[in-house]
Amino acid sequence: MKTSFGKLHSGEEAFLYTISCGRLTATVTDYGAHLVSLLVPNRDGVVDDVVLGFDDAEGYRTGNGGFLGATVGRNANRIGGASFPLGDTKVRVRANEGRNNLHSGPDCFHLRLWKVVRHTENSITLRLDSPKGDQGFPGNALIRVTYTLEADASLHITYDAIADRDTVFNMTNHSYFNLAGHQNTEAAIHQELIIPGRFFNPDDAANIPTGELRKVEGTPFDFREPKSISRDIGEDYECLKLQGGYDHNFEVFCSPCAILKDPGSGRSMAVHTDCPGIQFYAGNFLNEHGKGGVYYGKRTGIALETQFYPDAVNHPEWPQPFTKAGEKYHSETVYKFSW
Repeated sequence: MKTSFGKLHSGEEAFLYTISCGRLTATVTDYGAHLVSLLVPNRDGVVDDVVLGFDDAEGYRTGNGGFLGATVGRNANRIGGASFPLGDTKVRVRANEGRNNLHSGPDCFHLRLWKVVRHTENSITLRLDSPKGDQGFPGNALIRVTYTLEADASLHITYDAIADRDTVFNMTNHSYFNLAGHQNTEAAIHQELIIPGRFFNPDDAANIPTGELRKVEGTPFDFREPKSISRDIGEDYECLKLQGGYDHNFEVFCSPCAILKDPGSGRSMAVHTDCPGIQFYAGNFLNEHGKGGVYYGKRTGIALETQFYPDAVNHPEWPQPFTKAGEKYHSETVYKFSW
């Protein structure tokens, strides 16, 4: 199903596309390739929308400082000093968070109209052409993102891209999950989380990794056994105080690389990916008026963003997001639900 999602400030019309499979239903808009809604039953069969979002395209344009449901690229997360070496050159991107770059902004992919190239009952593929120099990155790039719902109650998000010059591809989705239902805002921080990762990236005060890979053992970042997100988030621990809570990358050690569960509804979500890292953000600075008039304040949604490590482009010892000219970039993340 395709319906109008409102007019953009350019006068162009945005559309909302519905996909369904089994007991899951999702909507995606061509404006920013956002995941707008994801309907999942609970243990009693009651269906709720478990992602934060807005009611129309204009909401995503004017109110989406939190990147709700956004497709992020060419490079997700932060680049220290808004620059990095690539071959014999130094690539400079625009600083949009102090002296650093966040999510390749300020001209972000989630503020653009994508082209729908395929829409079936359970899947949608959207395309974006990114010219050379776009956001400061080299090469003319063709980028596709595909959302697919499968019969095993899973949402697959796949990214495919190619460019005519060596460049960076490090795509992610920035959905915030509240498995109690997006409207039950106070429940989000009490969801239980497992992250099997053995280490995380401490950041400086500007959210740029220090370069240390710190063991989670003996720290509030140890999620190897399930615990409520709220349990240790207020601990007197420097990494938490600098970022106002959890907003850190963990190694992807195994599959699933994270499991989120809401005890009240019985919903559970396992995250599988081919990426080397997963950014866990507890929504510490959320401040959005979202779907149905619901106010999304501090810690009302949880983001689990699969990606390369933040600022990996400046840390050659870490897995690298560089793709050679003419080579195909492909990445997939799966969110598998149970109840």
